[in-house]
Amino acid sequence: MIKKISVRTSEHEQLIDITSEIRQFVRDSNILEGRVTVFIPHTTAAVTINENADPDVQHDLILALNRISPDLPEFRHMEGNSDAHTKSSIVGCSQDIIISEGKLILGTWQGIYFCEFDGPRTRTAIIRID
Repeated sequence: MIKKISVRTSEHEQLIDITSEIRQFVRDSNILEGRVTVFIPHTTAAVTINENADPDVQHDLILALNRISPDLPEFRHMEGNSDAHTKSSIVGCSQDIIISEGKLILGTWQGIYFCEFDGPRTRTAIIRID
């Protein structure tokens, strides 16, 4: 089963919690045991699993990634978004989450986040259940 969800970002860099959409897809699938893969088909976006209780964590992740990959004048890519490509590669474009008893297996404080590094844009996340 595959589903595409649209993600609208409003900032140049932001993390958007997409956990509820993925949970709903799992519920609708009626699959009790398996795996859900979340794939981001963009070269300047990513997906991660991290804390969803304190919004400061999202801010801090973006701050840390900007320290790891700042926008450098030495970059050659003509679009001027090499830092976004680098952040996407560091974070990664997919995550696998186990489904057990019809539910996502996530830790108490974990959420699934779409990571925008070159917005604002309308993006796509592809969800597959196996």
